[in-house]
Amino acid sequence: LTLYLFPPGFVESSCHSRIFWMKLNKLLLQGKFFQLEINDPYAGPILLDEKLASRCGYVLSEDVWGNPVFRASVLGCHVANEADELFSLTVNIKVSSFSSMRAAVTYIYPMYCSYSSWASREIVCEENYMEVSVRTDVPAISNDYTVAWMSVLPEIQNVAYQQWQLMFVSPSGRKRIMVSDAAKLGYSFNNTLSRVYLRAPYHSNESDISVISGVNMNMVTSTSMYRQRWLLLLIDTTVSCPVDGISFTDTTLTWTVPSVIPTLVVQESSFLSKNILMGVDGQVILNLEEKSYLLEHNKTHIRITIPIGAEGGKLKSSVSGGVYGVIYSIDLFLEHTWTDADWQTTKYTVIKSITTPFMPQIPTVTNNSLPEERLFNVAFGHFLPDVSLVAIAIGNVPFTLREAQHHGFKIYETPFSNRTKGFILEVSFDDPYVLKEYVNRNETKYTLLINYTLSVGPEMTLYYHSAEVACVIADIELPEAVSSCDEENLYLTIPTLGLHRYWNLYLGNKLLNQHVVLTNGYLAATNSTHLILQIPMFAVGVIYEEVSFQKIKARFEVALRKVRTMETLQMFSVTCNFNSSAFIICHPDGTVVVSAQMKTVPAIDMSKTKLRDSSCKPREYNEGHAFFKFHVTTCGTSVRFEGDHIIYENEISYEKEILPRQSIPTITRDPDYRLTVLCYYRAKETLVLGAFSSDPSISPPFGSGTMVPRSNIAVHRRIRQALNVVSRVSKDESFVEFYEPNVAILKRPTEPVFLEVELKDKSSSAELYLENCWVTGSLDFNSTPRWNITADG
Repeated sequence: LTLYLFPPGFVESSCHSRIFWMKLNKLLLQGKFFQLEINDPYAGPILLDEKLASRCGYVLSEDVWGNPVFRASVLGCHVANEADELFSLTVNIKVSSFSSMRAAVTYIYPMYCSYSSWASREIVCEENYMEVSVRTDVPAISNDYTVAWMSVLPEIQNVAYQQWQLMFVSPSGRKRIMVSDAAKLGYSFNNTLSRVYLRAPYHSNESDISVISGVNMNMVTSTSMYRQRWLLLLIDTTVSCPVDGISFTDTTLTWTVPSVIPTLVVQESSFLSKNILMGVDGQVILNLEEKSYLLEHNKTHIRITIPIGAEGGKLKSSVSGGVYGVIYSIDLFLEHTWTDADWQTTKYTVIKSITTPFMPQIPTVTNNSLPEERLFNVAFGHFLPDVSLVAIAIGNVPFTLREAQHHGFKIYETPFSNRTKGFILEVSFDDPYVLKEYVNRNETKYTLLINYTLSVGPEMTLYYHSAEVACVIADIELPEAVSSCDEENLYLTIPTLGLHRYWNLYLGNKLLNQHVVLTNGYLAATNSTHLILQIPMFAVGVIYEEVSFQKIKARFEVALRKVRTMETLQMFSVTCNFNSSAFIICHPDGTVVVSAQMKTVPAIDMSKTKLRDSSCKPREYNEGHAFFKFHVTTCGTSVRFEGDHIIYENEISYEKEILPRQSIPTITRDPDYRLTVLCYYRAKETLVLGAFSSDPSISPPFGSGTMVPRSNIAVHRRIRQALNVVSRVSKDESFVEFYEPNVAILKRPTEPVFLEVELKDKSSSAELYLENCWVTGSLDFNSTPRWNITADG
């Protein structure tokens, strides 16, 4: 056997009470395999396995940090015992790079313990075995115990001379076996210079479970018997150990052990608790308050309460069902010393490794963004030190940490006060992977979509967590238009920054695009910063706020609306005053305004001009102009259809002054003056206006007007004469009160509509039939949806 020197820090050992305690450094075993052998002074090395461990008083496990731990009772099978005071045990530690343990390196490690303060009875409750040792010079059996012991006497007659035998008492009855047979059942029995001990596995056939003060106890009731010709020795080797008693809350774990165990204390009235100690990882803790431990006891219970995460234990990260959480582990032991009338002193030691169930810990995402710096700052935590960030996705685009740093994302860890850590991510608002949405009037909503990938715990389990962080800042400047005028046009100059991206321009309900500009006769020009609109004074869409003999006050406006929601943010308007010598304006409500210019030689008196109805005189006039204002249904205005247009026609004429009749023919000094006034409306739009208006705040396109001198109106084709038809909506069935034109009328679907259509012309050859009547939601006669009032008459 080749011997090797131990690497520094590989092994550490100690002797706690009556237990050998050895710990191996897991860092020096990484990537390697190891085995333990117990050196038998007579038989040589014996491989340690589970069966040998529980029978011989050995434990091989790990501490909460993952370091291999070996514990051995000083009464173990292979421990050298000198006068029940000095104990030694040699262990072979075999380390190999292969699971088959070939080419293993063997380290021989001897351990020594000195223990002389034996109590009359000592009980150890280890992870995998129960052990009771009793001093053989125990006092005589008490009277209270005589009845129980006398029941065993018939069996004693069969005890072999000079051999130890065991008597087990269980619910199934009594069983007497030789020590050698007991070893086959997993028990270990032996005697030393001054003691007898029994070691039993948990949950053997000879054991029983009893509930004491709410704690399940595994109990083996036994009597050790030895007979010589002159001696009969009966020793109570009953042992009882707790198998549960652990409870948890979100913040604490509690370990409960009964104070008095009736099978171990027959005369409870004589029971006196002398000392209670607790320890962590084999070390007795004296100042419990410093570590926030709580040790309580009363007549029935001893209770130890440990805060989750307290010093001495270990929190470990874990993932369960895709959820992040933690598990807390701590290695505790309890030593209770008591006296009673039968046993004088009993030292009762329980060693317990406790691990909490999985405790979900949903990570939090904290938005610490800095709007003034246009920077997302997102904290993601809290995590234990065994968690690391391995990848991240921004806007569903995956990045390794190296790629993320190269792109310009800043990622770093930050410690927290409770021994946890978090991960900080910094991303610019202007990064292309940040979602941007125009909201409210002048704000942008920046949204950062994050998917974290973390490696959790020593198992390096992957954990995924998604988050969405948003920040809204007022970083959009609404455009302001500049208006101007010249002699014939209105102008709007509008900044183009953000146009079509955040907002569009609308003329009424129509998007102001190139088609509308060309169709309406506007001129549009753009440079790098602005859009310039030129609108002729008499173009479609111009609103005439005031038309008088002296001036025309015209207004043109467009709406600035959001691209997505069509919400109107503001109106851009230009108002101009124009002087015009001759014009005709046909308003959508049928009002016609005409400024007629005198172009005769010699001049005429413009105050004597009139319309077809001679009562319709000019409202204002001067030497060169006459100003008329009338409705298309008055002043003798006629109507006719041409194609899809209705044409309203009137005539401005001059009342000639007739000289006194001195001869025939009639003599006048005034020239002939006749001016034909024509207004063109789209027929369907005009008819709809007579009864309904879906939105009175929006003006439909104006009719177009023309003034034609009389000599130019000769027509060389037949013109179909249109009838004068008027439609109105009555407020009720009486047809006495009617709604004003161009007023929105709100009706529920089940309410009746009282519609009157009247033929004004007096013609015996004409009859009026109402064929189709319907309602639309807009000014477009053919728009949808459409609701029929009447169909096919």
